[in-house]
Amino acid sequence: MDVKIKSIHFDATTKLEQFINKKVEKLSKYNEEISAVEVTLKVVKPETSMNKEAAIKLVAPQLSDAFASKVADTFEEAIDLCVDALKKQLEKTRKDK
Repeated sequence: MDVKIKSIHFDATTKLEQFINKKVEKLSKYNEEISAVEVTLKVVKPETSMNKEAAIKLVAPQLSDAFASKVADTFEEAIDLCVDALKKQLEKTRKDK
């Protein structure tokens, strides 16, 4: 699985990238065909709380694009919320088959 992390207008720390990789790898349990994961991180309105936005897009052959975007206080929290939403989407597509 190829994980691409794009941080807009800031540099993501190594620790944050490792956290994202660890969380995203767990999604392969729900669909082994995931070939790529695109993670986009950005800060919306730096002067407010709840300003970290994370978006995750999954690319797999038999999967219509699974996508989740969440805003939270920290990138870690936003990633957790996205991963949870994607798990639900993957479970739903698995039940549909």
